[in-house]
Amino acid sequence: MSLYLLQIFNGVGIGMLYFLIAVGLSIIFGLLRFVNFAHGAFFMVGAYLAYAVSVSLGMGFWSALAAVPALVFVLAVALERVLLRRAYRLSHMAQILLTFGLSMILQELAIVIWGTDGLHMPTPDALGGVVEWGGFIYPKYRLFVMAFTAALAGLLWWLLEGTRLGAVVRAGSEFGDMTALLGHDIPRVFMLVFGLGAALAALAGVLAAPIRGVEPFMGLDGLSIAFVVVVIGGMGSFAGALVGGLLVGVLQSVLSSVWPEMARPVIYLCMALVLLTRPYGLFGRG
Repeated sequence: MSLYLLQIFNGVGIGMLYFLIAVGLSIIFGLLRFVNFAHGAFFMVGAYLAYAVSVSLGMGFWSALAAVPALVFVLAVALERVLLRRAYRLSHMAQILLTFGLSMILQELAIVIWGTDGLHMPTPDALGGVVEWGGFIYPKYRLFVMAFTAALAGLLWWLLEGTRLGAVVRAGSEFGDMTALLGHDIPRVFMLVFGLGAALAALAGVLAAPIRGVEPFMGLDGLSIAFVVVVIGGMGSFAGALVGGLLVGVLQSVLSSVWPEMARPVIYLCMALVLLTRPYGLFGRG
């Protein structure tokens, strides 16, 4: 029983990281109707910048946690203004080719700078060790990841549902032209949302680096999982990204201990089942 409880805890922690990656992708598509295949690259860039700030520069994990999302936000905003904004009205195929090419450029830059070998990023000293509850032992860092991402999920929900910016984002995703006629600067909102989505993916990379290490192909893996989560939960749905991330994380973690060979294929089977029964996802709207 303790093994299954451990795997469920692991699944919740991994699922919350999946949520951070997927919610940015979901919001970007929900508002911009833009297929962003570079989203996983921001996850990878976040992990490498965390390593650079924390280990190479010796500034520590907490500095990386604060600085890296801000740096990636600036990078994403610059890319959106210079390159991606020109692709909003192009076909989805053109958007896929453009953003996939951008992700390959970022991946190859990471290889040029850091090489292809995986890098180890240590957990912060304050979160080292384990917590014991009776006979159950669990790492402090993973508990921190769960608590931190849960608090961040609550903050994001408030931002989208309880603020003027969130109201404009939701209105723009439904009636973009009408929202613009009411005086809102929709291109600026697009830019901020794109930057926010990239910063969330980078933050997931920072939090994941001490758990899974840092390597140049982690962006493709993060992108594939994010698309599964978004398809299951529903495009443009905050609740869908949260539920989908937890579902995929727990399912993958539990199966890795009882049926390792099916831990990855099962999540794609779940995605196919959702597409067959609810084509717009569990929380999506047609």
